[in-house]
Amino acid sequence: MDTRPPSPSATPAAPRRAPRSTAPASRDIAPRVPAQHPRRPAPHPLPTDLFADLLLAVLSGHRPVHSMLRHTRGRAYDELAWLAERGPLRTRGARPVVRDIGYFEPRPGAIEAFARIGAGDRLRAMAFRLELGQDLRWRCTAVELGGPRPPRAESD
Repeated sequence: MDTRPPSPSATPAAPRRAPRSTAPASRDIAPRVPAQHPRRPAPHPLPTDLFADLLLAVLSGHRPVHSMLRHTRGRAYDELAWLAERGPLRTRGARPVVRDIGYFEPRPGAIEAFARIGAGDRLRAMAFRLELGQDLRWRCTAVELGGPRPPRAESD
């Protein structure tokens, strides 16, 4: 008598069925990303809002100029110090706020921005340039402040 178990070919095979999912089919509607196309991280938001607020705080006297040392490059710090010394946005009464911001990207890694600054019923303009450094940090490389235009001289 043979005491060995039967060989796999000797036993009849049961029909194979696909494994059944316990989750409802409606949950599995998310598109699948192929392996050869990995997802890219979302781009960082533009720093225009942050820099407009930082520059406004310095120009209005609410922050010291040296707080911008690590956020500026080149002549921008000197320009900012020169402007802040004159206190162009220091006001009595309403604190100046950024009302609107716009920007233009002349090339990748550079942003030229403007901000409308309001204090009470006065409106001023501020322009600044940001450049992305090799360390992937944005720095201000230029800043200008405008205000009401002087009256135009009539030509004779």
